[in-house]
Amino acid sequence: MTAELASIDLATHNTDHLVPFTLRRVGEHVMIANDLGEHAFLSGEDFSSYVRGTVAAGSTLHQTLSAKGFLRAGITDAEYGSRFWTRRAHTMHGPILHALVLTERCNYGCQYCHSSIVGMKRTDTDMSIEVGEKCVDFAFNTPSSGLTIEFQGGEPLANWDTLTHVIEYARNKNKTARKALSFSLVTNMSLMTDERLDYLIENRVQICTSLDGPRDLHNKVRIYKEGDSWELATGWLRKVNQRYVDLGLDPNLYHAEALPTITKHALPQWKEIVDTYVDLGCRAIFLRVLDPFGFAAASSKTLGYSMGEFLDFHRKALDYIIELNKRGTQVMERLSAIMLSKIIAGYDPNYLDLRTPGGGAIGQLAYHPSGRIYSSDEGRMVAAMGDEFFHIGDVNQPYRDVLNSAKVRALVLASTNEGLPRCVDCTYKVYCGQQPEYNYVTQGTIQGRMTDSTWCQKHMGIFDHLAERLAKADAEEMEIFNRWTINRVQEHFLQE
Repeated sequence: MTAELASIDLATHNTDHLVPFTLRRVGEHVMIANDLGEHAFLSGEDFSSYVRGTVAAGSTLHQTLSAKGFLRAGITDAEYGSRFWTRRAHTMHGPILHALVLTERCNYGCQYCHSSIVGMKRTDTDMSIEVGEKCVDFAFNTPSSGLTIEFQGGEPLANWDTLTHVIEYARNKNKTARKALSFSLVTNMSLMTDERLDYLIENRVQICTSLDGPRDLHNKVRIYKEGDSWELATGWLRKVNQRYVDLGLDPNLYHAEALPTITKHALPQWKEIVDTYVDLGCRAIFLRVLDPFGFAAASSKTLGYSMGEFLDFHRKALDYIIELNKRGTQVMERLSAIMLSKIIAGYDPNYLDLRTPGGGAIGQLAYHPSGRIYSSDEGRMVAAMGDEFFHIGDVNQPYRDVLNSAKVRALVLASTNEGLPRCVDCTYKVYCGQQPEYNYVTQGTIQGRMTDSTWCQKHMGIFDHLAERLAKADAEEMEIFNRWTINRVQEHFLQE
């Protein structure tokens, strides 16, 4: 903060013209934000005028601040409340994402596996058809008009019978429930066949896999003793995408999703990772940090890195992605696009790991093969590590008893930014969010201590980089950012 800004003594000024706001120094600008999700980049002089109440009425600055709700005279209490709750609409709906862990079996030996999987002979860890039906019945109790059933593992294709039965059972149940029902599958592709792909395409199941980058990097950490895991992933990605093209669907909107997990080996290969995705025709890449769950917690000594190192990697990769767009290659970084949607597009895409209150329990639920219910897939992973803290119920209990439990209420409070030191006065408060499961594993408390939290460090670092680029972006760059925030509903994946 400059000496000029630091010298403003609010006690000597009438601040009745102000609406509560937060601020952060961003390069040569001061970024201000309010609880409506609005922001503005001000010069030091303009910020001083704003705080002192000397912005000339009718000036461009005055009009901007008024329209964005930074001036009390420019907005009524009713309008402020309405716009505020638009940003909190997700609190009114109930959990939309329901992750069914069909099995804990997996035929891969990924060094950073978050799921703490077991060998392929452990069929006792499969979800039975009976439990699958109970999971669906429980999920349909959500008051949300939308419902996504996501098949997780282990490797969910190893329990094909339960997977297909759940799809048929849920589709039949939805004939009367009439929800916006969709299915997604997270798979390593190793057990995919043409026959299975035909079924998944016919039943409009969205497919997601892991792809860590170039062949050598991918195969180094995603170990498959029976073949080339990179060849499997990329081969099926191409085949799935071609099927969407054959159906006449827009390939910019419809394609198999692929996600990289960034390990120590990936840090110097930011360009090669992005190029691999572009070469495969992927339109988005989600650069995910190594999480502290499951086997990844034990392997962090060999695969891990500091959050500062990840932020340096992310900054280089994002800058390269922006440069590719300027050259005519349309590709986005997914987390940055989510953040930009919140900052410049005025809507929240409801990404569960970056909202307040957080997505645990009230935005998502995870179902163990036994029917136990957890606050999230991460909560289920904590249980796999031997700690049942995030176990909130089971499919045989009434829905209200599970969702109204004291533990769920505690998770909601712990993931509300307005109740956390540092978060409450952070400029990115309205755009950011909490994951109590991450806080619990890394700091031993669901509330988290943001002053020394790597969760906070990661998100603040990315927000800062985006803010720096937004503050000085030209028309070309703003067009790129605005394009990343366009929200097109994938109606093909909605069940009829």
